[in-house]
Amino acid sequence: MKIAQVAPLAESVPPQLYGGTERVVAYLTDELVRLGHDVTLFASGDSNTSAPLVSVWPRALRLDGTCRDAFVPHMLLLEEVLRRADDFDVIHFHTAPLHFPLARRLRTPHVTTLHGRLDMPELQPLFDEFRDIPVVSISQAQQAPLPHAGWIGTVYHGLPHNLLRAHPRPGAYLAFIGRISPEKRVDRAIAIATACGVPLKIAAKVDPADREYFERDIRHLLDNPLVEYIGEIGESQKAAFLGGATALLFPIDWPEPFGLVMIEAMACGVPVVAFRGGSVSEVVDAGVTGFIVETVDEAIRATCDIGRLDRRVCRETFERRFSVTRMATDYLELYEQMISQRAGGTVLHGVA
Repeated sequence: MKIAQVAPLAESVPPQLYGGTERVVAYLTDELVRLGHDVTLFASGDSNTSAPLVSVWPRALRLDGTCRDAFVPHMLLLEEVLRRADDFDVIHFHTAPLHFPLARRLRTPHVTTLHGRLDMPELQPLFDEFRDIPVVSISQAQQAPLPHAGWIGTVYHGLPHNLLRAHPRPGAYLAFIGRISPEKRVDRAIAIATACGVPLKIAAKVDPADREYFERDIRHLLDNPLVEYIGEIGESQKAAFLGGATALLFPIDWPEPFGLVMIEAMACGVPVVAFRGGSVSEVVDAGVTGFIVETVDEAIRATCDIGRLDRRVCRETFERRFSVTRMATDYLELYEQMISQRAGGTVLHGVA
């Protein structure tokens, strides 16, 4: 099958540091190539892939201080996809919603994975207009705010089997990894670790939009002697950081679409203490790969009890549910479905 993967340009594929969408695109692309498919990746020029790379911009936009208008590179990207569209059996977009007007007019079958939160009210009229665009969710919970979108399935993220090594013995600290932002609630993680009397290591970036929040609400909390703020880490550091932890704290306060770090922890054999919200109950097997909690007090009790969970079972669950091969196979089924529907002239949501 000839497949185009179209990635956002904010980060390279895979990202050099933080970045979920582009990391998933990297794993999916390389696995499809390994499975024998003819894949082309549209991404920034500093990407690293086993597929042929088509680039309209030399460097990930987050690292490119010369680009002040991110729409310009993305418009060039989509024009290049359109120019080559007839070369592919299917095009897989990860750039929603920028490409929707273009995708509506494509003759080539296509699917779009939605990677972000969908509970903003301004999205309702957008997806009402473009309900003919076939879209894929990364959790069932992600679909809830937009039930009338053009959903064709849910595909959970997956990781390469050997990307992260299992650590059978627990470490001596709790881990938090991701972004420091109001919805990620690192303050909850600090409160939990403090109550348990366990060190907390924080590997997180601070986006410009969250700098004021960090300075006002979080910086002073880092003076806690139990807290070590490491900053943003890359892929090569993640195995040791997560694997050495007793547990991953995932104290979110928003409808998380998936939460890649939860399965990264499981891959290391590390259980998760996560606040209920979004995808959490779909990803974490409560009492098996972690605990799902509603309050900080519940999280404290769960964290203090985390030692009774079997780290080997966490790893086995990851291998069974969240491998990159399973993810790629799920997407291949959707690609074939869209190709078949287009060949048969199937009408989707009333639009040919």
